[in-house]
Amino acid sequence: MSETGSPVSTAADFYGGSYCAEDSVGYLMRRVMQSIAQQADVRLEPHELTHGQWMPLFVLLKAGGSATSAHVARQVNIDPGAATRMLDRLEKKGFVSRSRSTEDRRVVNVTLTESGRQVASEVPKVLSQVLNEHLAGFSHGEWQTLLSLLRRMLANAEAVQAAAPAAPLQEEDPE
Repeated sequence: MSETGSPVSTAADFYGGSYCAEDSVGYLMRRVMQSIAQQADVRLEPHELTHGQWMPLFVLLKAGGSATSAHVARQVNIDPGAATRMLDRLEKKGFVSRSRSTEDRRVVNVTLTESGRQVASEVPKVLSQVLNEHLAGFSHGEWQTLLSLLRRMLANAEAVQAAAPAAPLQEEDPE
């Protein structure tokens, strides 16, 4: 990324064609994300939520309590079939309700129920606690620097994705 905040058009050459997991940004980020998801799952288990389930509830909460199933699938980065199965589980638990759009039968609207809203409101609290534990020993300035660096890396990733042909979504098992 340039100093103006726009993504850099030429790739860096930090790895020089060699790969070592201990020095791989991707590998380290994946390990951190796995730890965060695992700890969040442990803490949300008393609410009967798994990683594949609390993420869509959080998406719905951020969207004001209602969104289309397609929006949820895009935000959680899963295909529509996997989203349907995941929403089936959430509906069975009484956390969401679904209804077809009256304007377009292909569109399915998903709404948090009152119990879904209550359990979804626990997600930000749990994530804050888990993230704070993973940031133990960081100063406020280091945290801000980390956020800035990750935002720059994300901007570069978005630029790379925009320039490349679209890749198909990978189906994940939500549980």
